[in-house]
Amino acid sequence: MASDNSLRLLLLYCTMTSLVIFSCIYMQSKGNNISEFLFPSPKVVRCRIFSDEMCLALMEGQTLTGDLRAHCKEIQRPTMAIEENVNCSAFIEKQSYITEALSKEEQDFPLAYIITVHKDFETFSILFRNIYMPQNIYCIHVDVKSSESFKKSMQRLAGCFDNVFLASRSETVVYAGFSRLKADINCMRDLATRPTPWKYVLNLCGQDFPLRTNQEIVRILKNKWRGKNITPGIFQPPHMKWRTQYVYKEVVDKDKKQMIRTNVAKGPPPHGINLCFGTAYYAVTREFVQYVLDDKKAQDLLEWSQETFSPDEHYFVTLNSLPDAPGANTVPSWEGNTRAVKWRDGEKTHKGCKGHYVRDICVYGEGDLEWLTKRSDLFANKFEMQRYPLVLECLEHWARQRTLNESEVRIQPSWRIH
Repeated sequence: MASDNSLRLLLLYCTMTSLVIFSCIYMQSKGNNISEFLFPSPKVVRCRIFSDEMCLALMEGQTLTGDLRAHCKEIQRPTMAIEENVNCSAFIEKQSYITEALSKEEQDFPLAYIITVHKDFETFSILFRNIYMPQNIYCIHVDVKSSESFKKSMQRLAGCFDNVFLASRSETVVYAGFSRLKADINCMRDLATRPTPWKYVLNLCGQDFPLRTNQEIVRILKNKWRGKNITPGIFQPPHMKWRTQYVYKEVVDKDKKQMIRTNVAKGPPPHGINLCFGTAYYAVTREFVQYVLDDKKAQDLLEWSQETFSPDEHYFVTLNSLPDAPGANTVPSWEGNTRAVKWRDGEKTHKGCKGHYVRDICVYGEGDLEWLTKRSDLFANKFEMQRYPLVLECLEHWARQRTLNESEVRIQPSWRIH
């Protein structure tokens, strides 16, 4: 009897202790900060021990305390580097790549991707393994001015996949220059010769991240756009005509890589084409890509665009407004949520950037996670793994879980992000 009473007292004690601890954690988590109560010793506790709870709290609008933010930034993370004599099978498994189409619908609707990169292999690696599917095909354009170590890493990565390749011709990309548009065209030429029966091509940069799963993207393109192209934009407004009224030159030397406006007036576009202005991001059909590569008007407009400012923001949306373009939209509009971007001049609508701005575009911080996970866009820009690691880690867990939840095939343990 005494033994039974002792056991009951012990169980009661354990139960009460657990309730007290749980209550404290719950009360602390209801505040505006993710308290260090959950992480009593940041020097010895790894952030990822509580990653699910922490990420959920961040996505609900809570914030990190200063010490915890600093610790989570400084902890040692698994390297994304690829060794010279990489074992590709081991690399693919270790990096949690999905190695099988997750549904017949996705298998029957392969996508093509054009990705332009020049630095930050870690950030790119997280993007890439979250858009990679074995039925898709990927063309990666590596900037000529990228470091040799970066180029080698990209070559080794591409060498591990049959459906990934580097562009056959590389450009020295200048911000807002024709070279940026040419990088996409180079990949389009390469993709057009590949046997993969891809339906749409989407373009990305190395600092993007998907907000939609592959299945969601496929269904949006199949069921909503139905062979139409997504090129958000409008007919060129008066305040944007400066981009095409004068001749611009790319300046590329050791100390300077920029666009310079000359005093030479630019002639009108060929064939009486009415210019448009839009984003540099698109999702266009294979038939439209063939039109870009083969059509006389498309080629003449490309030639004319060489000496304009940021031609990637007028070229595709302009072609898509022409009646004879496959999948055209002759009345261009901003419809088509290709990219979630926080612009500096839009702070009244997005409540500010919680990271920092680069060229008036927000590099997302932890405080932007709530905003990002509520967006309906296909992708978001822009991210930096080194400066804000938790942003990508939380988004990656969130995205991968949603992807695997949709799977119609048996999930392999290695597909889960650890």
